[in-house]
Amino acid sequence: MTTYDVTVIGAGAIGSSVAYHLCEKGFKVALIDKGDIAHGSSSHCDAVALICDKQPGLDTRMGAASIAHYAELAQKFEYDFEFDRKGCLYVCETDAEYEAASAYAARQAADGYEMGMVDNKTLCEMEPYLAKDMVGGIWTPGDAAMSPYKVCFAFTYEAEKLGLTKYTYCNISSVTPVSGGFHLSTDQGELMTGKIVNCGGVWAPDIGALSGLSIPIQPRKGMNLISEKCEKISFHKVLEFGYMMSKFDSINFKRNVSPLVEEYNVAFNIEYTHANNVLLGGYRGFRGFDIRSEVEAMKAIAERGLRFYPVLRDINCIRSYAGVRPFIEDHLPIVSEVDTLPGYFIAAGHEGDGICLSPITGKLMAQLVAGEETDFDISGLDFARFAAQKASA
Repeated sequence: MTTYDVTVIGAGAIGSSVAYHLCEKGFKVALIDKGDIAHGSSSHCDAVALICDKQPGLDTRMGAASIAHYAELAQKFEYDFEFDRKGCLYVCETDAEYEAASAYAARQAADGYEMGMVDNKTLCEMEPYLAKDMVGGIWTPGDAAMSPYKVCFAFTYEAEKLGLTKYTYCNISSVTPVSGGFHLSTDQGELMTGKIVNCGGVWAPDIGALSGLSIPIQPRKGMNLISEKCEKISFHKVLEFGYMMSKFDSINFKRNVSPLVEEYNVAFNIEYTHANNVLLGGYRGFRGFDIRSEVEAMKAIAERGLRFYPVLRDINCIRSYAGVRPFIEDHLPIVSEVDTLPGYFIAAGHEGDGICLSPITGKLMAQLVAGEETDFDISGLDFARFAAQKASA
């Protein structure tokens, strides 16, 4: 039987980061996935690290810390994950949106984050192919993009230098608490581990169920369109401010959109990739684990894209893809130990922010596992909050 200090379950952006940061601290680490590295949500998404789509407070603090850590890792890692601090524009169609965006940006700026408003003239200068009737938008120069696959590959590549053992295409049949840790039965042998970190994303509830845990994560579908190779038409990450309404139910303004766009909860976002394609999104919906592309959703994404970038009419779409994101109702991930099962940790539930928050989540989780003080207070991410919510209901 092979023995490890820590076993990380799930080899997406979160799990690979956690594994790397644990190895960096000197732990003997196993990384297990039922597929390959990045085979789940992390290979079915776009890849940006933003603060301009975060709730003020802890959510934004996590995002800013993660972007800063990404910048450090881009300099440190041998493996290039295409980190590009291109900045982000959130564009507003109406005066009402601009007013709401201004209040949001002012609050973020007051908290010390580099974020401000730009007018129509500046928007047109920054994004010459953008529709000319936008009122203005939020500009966040420090926001970044990267390759989602390569983020996961970089973390595992660097972790293997530090002694990481990978178990890919490995199924776990049981997790049993024993003296000194946990016993795992897998189709690749029996493992003994001192601690476990569940980084299963949308599959974290299935992993947790092996230990009698109920983890309140649901799969939320996202979908994107990819263009043929084309001339560069977008120079930053660009989203509509309506995306905030799509992501957070607490944003209370109504967009003037078609019934199709409304039905599929589509909010425009675009980026130009390193492969010279346009990536166009995006859609959020609850379809269980179904990741088939939906034709009507594709139409809605294209319709919304044309509203903001009319030039897309002359560019062919060559494919679409969808994936599932680990959704939690309060829009905050779980990054904590399970107080009822000492030695069992959870790092999951990041929804569409798994790529963005992977560096800081890995760093914080390694600190928790090592029994160290975390860089900042993350009590708001504690798994115990769900038990407290049930008790007060």
